[in-house]
Amino acid sequence: MPYDPIVVQPMREELTRLGVRELRTADEVDQVLGRSQGTTMVVVNSVCGCAAANARPAVALALRHEDRPERVVTVFAGQDVEATARAREYFTGFRPSSPSIALLRDRELVFMLERHQIEGREAEVIARDMTDAFDRFCALGQVPDSPRVSVSEAELAQIARFENEGGASSWQKAAHGEREDISSDR
Repeated sequence: MPYDPIVVQPMREELTRLGVRELRTADEVDQVLGRSQGTTMVVVNSVCGCAAANARPAVALALRHEDRPERVVTVFAGQDVEATARAREYFTGFRPSSPSIALLRDRELVFMLERHQIEGREAEVIARDMTDAFDRFCALGQVPDSPRVSVSEAELAQIARFENEGGASSWQKAAHGEREDISSDR
């Protein structure tokens, strides 16, 4: 049974606010992943703590990088069941994992981060893995309107402090405006 949409909505918005496009049906997945030339990053979002503390913050950090995928899309495991199952069909050679982050180039899987590579690792380290893959596979043929997040050095320092103070709950509170403005230094 899918998760309650009301509970999941803030977790979806952490990515959609970054310009990440949601794919909610199997047909939408096929339209993007089955027909796209160039580079596409797929984030398999999840309700788990490692998605909140590690995966979604890492995506936000990685999207600041100069070289990045032409398209960034997401499916939500446990919510958009058919879309998630269809997206996973494109991840040949990998077992279902959520959260996970895949990079496809010309419809071929070229990079994959599975849950065990996300869980327990700092968002900055995961983002570095992603940007290394961007440098390798996305350096050519960029599209000017691919998502880019503007995060100041002060905000990065605040994110680090939040992780040190309380992990996922602090990051989520900040992302949803329940804490001080993350752009201000203490």
